[in-house]
Amino acid sequence: MELRAFAERILQSPTIAEKLLPLDPPATDAAPGTPWRIEAPSRPDNLRFAGRKQAPPMPLPKTFRDPAKRALAHHIMANHELQALEVMAFTLCAFPDAPPEFRLGMAQVMADEQRHTRMHIERAAVLGLQFGAVPVNGYFWDKAQAFTSVLDYLAGLPLTFEGGNLDHTLEFAEYFDIAGDPRSAALMRVIHRDEIEHVRFGIDWLRKLKPPEQSDWDAYVSHLHFPLKPEKSKGKTFHREPRLEAGLSEDFLTELAKVEPTPPDQIKRGISK
Repeated sequence: MELRAFAERILQSPTIAEKLLPLDPPATDAAPGTPWRIEAPSRPDNLRFAGRKQAPPMPLPKTFRDPAKRALAHHIMANHELQALEVMAFTLCAFPDAPPEFRLGMAQVMADEQRHTRMHIERAAVLGLQFGAVPVNGYFWDKAQAFTSVLDYLAGLPLTFEGGNLDHTLEFAEYFDIAGDPRSAALMRVIHRDEIEHVRFGIDWLRKLKPPEQSDWDAYVSHLHFPLKPEKSKGKTFHREPRLEAGLSEDFLTELAKVEPTPPDQIKRGISK
């Protein structure tokens, strides 16, 4: 199956089932097409992007003893994973001149995103919440519209959103464990392992595509578009080990460790969004 056809199916299919259909092997990239952007991905009516004030926020960890709160957490994360898949499909369509090796590698990462989306949807359903029963936001998708190059994509999604998930997945695994939900905790640890490889993909390609005289860190920050900032790639607890396993250098981690998290009052006022 051609990568362009796979990406267009994800972006234009109105059903979640179609979006999560695997790429028909063998994957080929003989016809990447011309640059193409879409304002928003097609989705069922109940999963179209709502405003941030309409979509419910992530429940506080202290509420996770309640199965309904854990279900909502999985619902929100299912939308995150689905958006990541859609942003990757958008990247394949927007930058058809990217190296074929990068594009074929993206297809492998996208298969993980499809699997992660299914895992969260299924877990939310077990806990009593069907996907689409509550509004969802389009935060990841909105930020991707500022990408003007593959390097922008690498800085924004693999190294910021997925980089932050190296912390968030471990944090949520702990929250679910404390709440007495080992199945949800195990799900988060599976995704954590995949995210290490996704960050590795991001840093490997950043190094291949950036100017050779530019450091990894300088290349990263120079391709972040406001309001995305390096602090978005950190969770509450900064975990060095998975980042080193993903191939980030000590110099990169030293710079990232210096980054101060966004003050809570600014987050509440939406200044960091």
